[in-house]
Amino acid sequence: MKLISWNVNGLRACLTKGFLDFFHEADADFFCLQETKLQPGQISLELPGYEQYWNSAEKKGYSGTAVFTRKKPLSVSYGLGIAQHDHEGRVITLEYEDFFLVTVYTPNSQEGLARLDYRMCWETDFLAYLKGLEARRPVIVCGDLNVAHQEIDLKNPKTNRKNAGFTDEERGKMSTLLASGFVDTFRYFYPDQTGIYSWWSYRFQARAKNAGWRIDYFLVSECLKERLLDAGIDTQVMGSDHCPVELILK
Repeated sequence: MKLISWNVNGLRACLTKGFLDFFHEADADFFCLQETKLQPGQISLELPGYEQYWNSAEKKGYSGTAVFTRKKPLSVSYGLGIAQHDHEGRVITLEYEDFFLVTVYTPNSQEGLARLDYRMCWETDFLAYLKGLEARRPVIVCGDLNVAHQEIDLKNPKTNRKNAGFTDEERGKMSTLLASGFVDTFRYFYPDQTGIYSWWSYRFQARAKNAGWRIDYFLVSECLKERLLDAGIDTQVMGSDHCPVELILK
């Protein structure tokens, strides 16, 4: 079973930069998107063999998620069921007989950490949501979590220490999430790997210099560890300021 997650930073733009070529080449069973930046009816995407599920932000051209799946789910839900969090199209949950699949676009704390307090509230509520699902069956979580967890997860940890995505508060919430029974699948297979990132700023030729951050993840419930076959980051794939990440499960 192959799963792909990709922050496309605007799907309409990504479609002009080879999105469909990669989609067909990847041949995934589940293909999850973040930052689609689409409203209902703004795009018609023909993907034979796939069910499509979309969650759009109320604000135009902002946020948004999607999931394309070959296997029809038992049920689909959108958001966390908490009003203050559910205006930005950030979460889609697919229910299957033996797991839940959740794709998420975690709020950015923004410049000057203007949204850090909100982000902390989101993290608490999102973890509670995941644990509620996990009480019923195992959970696979994927998406742009907007945090580099460890110093090896970004090129310049010292100069970014108090910047959005690498604050002590955000990293602490990620530690709490993992300690609550979730596995960072890339680190499970490659615990000491450096220099592999999933996001690069459009400024300062960051991608050419590989001055990046690993902020896109696949996490799984601890009980799914025995089903893990591999996890990867497709750094060669262009089309967005993020690249796709993937997971292979038995």
